Amino acid sequence: MTSKTDEATGPADALGYEQARDELIEVVRRLETGGTTLEESLALWERGEELAKVCRRWLDGARARLDAALAGDDGDSDQDGDDA
Repeated sequence: MTSKTDEATGPADALGYEQARDELIEVVRRLETGGTTLEESLALWERGEELAKVCRRWLDGARARLDAALAGDDGDSDQDGDDA
């Protein structure tokens, strides 16, 4: 099922975090406002689910990068202390 939202923004996987978040905010706003048909509401809900997954992947990736950077800093600090 394709909606105007899907056609206007393309595949959710191609979006950056900020784009996905902003579109998700708009989807939620439209769902909360109401005034859409059942078909439109279902399409918006599905798009929102896709966008939420994209945001979660971006955030999980950012967390992994931060954890790796912090682990690397801890290892570098230990090595720097040994050389002194």
